[in-house]
Amino acid sequence: MSTIVTRIAPSPTGYMHIGTARTALFNWLYARGRGGKFLLRIEDTDKERSTKEATEAIFAGLDWLGLDYDDAPVFQAERAERHVEVAHHLLEIGKAYRCFATPEEISAFREEARAAGRSTNFQSPWRDIPESDHPNAPYVVRIKAPRQGETTIEDQVQGHVKIKNETLDDMILLRSDGSPVYMLAVVVDDHDMGVTHVIRGDDHLNNAARQMLIYDAMDWPLPIYAHIPLIYGPDGKKLSKRHGATSVEEYKAMGYPAVAMRNYLARLGWSHGDDEFFDDNQAQEWFDLSGINKAPSRFDFKKLQNVSGQHMKAMDDAALLHELVGFTEIFATQVQNEEKRDSLIPAISSVKNGAKSLQEALDKMRFILVSHPFDMDAKAQASLNEQGLAMIRSLTPQLHNAKWTREDLETLFATITEEFSIGFGKLAAPLRAALSGRSVSPSVYDMMLILGREETISRLQAVIDTK
Repeated sequence: MSTIVTRIAPSPTGYMHIGTARTALFNWLYARGRGGKFLLRIEDTDKERSTKEATEAIFAGLDWLGLDYDDAPVFQAERAERHVEVAHHLLEIGKAYRCFATPEEISAFREEARAAGRSTNFQSPWRDIPESDHPNAPYVVRIKAPRQGETTIEDQVQGHVKIKNETLDDMILLRSDGSPVYMLAVVVDDHDMGVTHVIRGDDHLNNAARQMLIYDAMDWPLPIYAHIPLIYGPDGKKLSKRHGATSVEEYKAMGYPAVAMRNYLARLGWSHGDDEFFDDNQAQEWFDLSGINKAPSRFDFKKLQNVSGQHMKAMDDAALLHELVGFTEIFATQVQNEEKRDSLIPAISSVKNGAKSLQEALDKMRFILVSHPFDMDAKAQASLNEQGLAMIRSLTPQLHNAKWTREDLETLFATITEEFSIGFGKLAAPLRAALSGRSVSPSVYDMMLILGREETISRLQAVIDTK
């Protein structure tokens, strides 16, 4: 059995869209799960729109997502000579022809066809004119498309898709300046790279029939096609900026771990029974083209958050700390020394269960990184009212001799709530404010046990002294 080869072929004309990321993931999973190869091609033939920054974004996006590719990246623009070579070969074997029709003649043909209710696909009068009768004038190279019958695309997702050949025009292969068109370059590159499976968005489905003309003319084996539906927003319309974040960079910046993005994107348009949460090994083992849905998938931000939270909860503490350090330069700077990092390990387990993103986890861990005097949010400040301060004044001296265990702290807190005839929540609010400066934080017990006796008393006393 031949080696399976898949590819991702983005154009470097902007940010890396989340749809491109999912297509890359599907190709990566299919190849990796079968011991195949996953290749990268940068389709940079649009010189006006292609940028170095967008190319870097593609590399960075794949790297962050953990989608490693085999071999060196192929840059399509560097292969123009090979694309031209194939077009000239098709001329030599009579599968393509030189067309000298002017733009004005083509426009007039289409206007006449439109008025007569016929197809506006241009039918060149130069298709069968011998080379000896050719003028010395600019020309394009067109492929000879069949004009009768049907072309069938055997698609692993869309099924048997039939295209009437009368709807296929004699596609241009080389422009009048001699440069190759995108449709030719894609086919030549896929063939030369040994791509066996073309897994891409279904917006390319119509292109498949036209690209098959080149495969057939060159007598090259067809790849196996799988055209996957696009990603829609929650409102059922194509995912765009109006729905929120659409680029890989934005989700990275929001603090979703890469493993969670891989899990969620895999489930976006593909399913394995009712499984929602799985790791990379399971995804590679389970992923198959037959599991891809025909209908467009809807991006659900709440489901992404849920999957992200499950992955963070499943990570061991050291791995999550590593993710957090890599998430933001500010945090990495704060915990540069090993002693500081080690001090955070106990805090990890107290914050990861409820966190849905790395940013949320960092926000919850803020209490261990700040030092007095620290800013308080308005709600935290409000909890340090007369009663709140009175409870802190009563509690603080008793902490000097208390056993520093959750059970003993719970017993001590019970005496304070009884003394002031209140529930625990009324005591927790001012303590949370004094220890973290926030109205929302990990549990008061967790913070005190992580901070230790000395730092806890220091923060409580600081509040007493400033009021």
